[in-house]
Amino acid sequence: MAKIILHLDLDAFYASVEERENPSLKGKPLVVGADPKGGNGRGVVSTCNYEARKFGIRSGMPISIAYRKCPTCTFVPVNMELYVAASHKVMKILAKYAEKMEQVSVDEAYLDVTPLKSYKKAAELAQHIKDEIKKKEKLSCTVGIGPNKLVSKVASDFQKPDGLTVVQPAEVLNFLAPQTVRVLRGVGPKTEEALNALGIKTVADLRKYRKEQLTEIAGSFGQSLWEQCRGIAPDELVTEWVTKSIGRQSTFEKDTNDKKAIYALLDSMADEVCKQLKAEKMGFKTVTIKVRYEDFDTHTKQKSLTDYVDNVEAIRNTARDLIQDFLKDPRKIRLIGVSVGNLK
Repeated sequence: MAKIILHLDLDAFYASVEERENPSLKGKPLVVGADPKGGNGRGVVSTCNYEARKFGIRSGMPISIAYRKCPTCTFVPVNMELYVAASHKVMKILAKYAEKMEQVSVDEAYLDVTPLKSYKKAAELAQHIKDEIKKKEKLSCTVGIGPNKLVSKVASDFQKPDGLTVVQPAEVLNFLAPQTVRVLRGVGPKTEEALNALGIKTVADLRKYRKEQLTEIAGSFGQSLWEQCRGIAPDELVTEWVTKSIGRQSTFEKDTNDKKAIYALLDSMADEVCKQLKAEKMGFKTVTIKVRYEDFDTHTKQKSLTDYVDNVEAIRNTARDLIQDFLKDPRKIRLIGVSVGNLK
């Protein structure tokens, strides 16, 4: 029998937890991130609620840009300890309803509900879980159900917020067809741009190509693209979730080679990464930075320390050292990221 996989994603999680703790924030645009300081603040938007998104604010956006887009937004600092505690309570609820569960991050997880043997029963269970989370934790979530992780994940993005979408095996091809190629695993901005240049914008467009053609276009990843556009993807869950890395990345509103702006954003992301590290009571040994230039050429560089640490200075200083070679390039920078790995 085909698997029945449920994917649950908490809606605007950080912002929703803040609204829960302070009900007066509900219904108003809310940004979780750095202090805007009258429009001159440094740092990035960690997340924002749906009211703020109406103004064009998004995760990873420089906080100064978010302020200009909506000066009347309420800006609150990141409180990772609060979010991690809320996440643990939600995951405890989920764990009751399936023998196999894969936690992907603090705000999303997969459940293998195949033993129910019915998509109707799976949908009923999903609604029950949504109701329980809303009643006990005062948080909303969106659920997608499908025959594998790919389909259930795409389905959970389909009706946000507080939605429930069920895609049965016979419906997979029609469901995926009109979606943009970006919904497929491993397709980032650079791959999407390359595919779009060939006239491949939707999953249906991709499906017109033979496996050999996709291999010529995308190398070894072509095999995965051929399978995914036909709804073929892994359905086994990783039941023991271990955080492999913690990171943040942000795209500048305008490509830049202003070192001051780059350092400010790098330092702000290092602060957020460190807050999450401490909330999860972890130390790190490796720092990695990511740089994407104006032509979408993307590079990473990392450095391992001699011992495990959890302080922000180590992240900031190492990240600044690592980015020096990239700053020598005359091209402007579009995106930067910083992450820590080799966690304990």
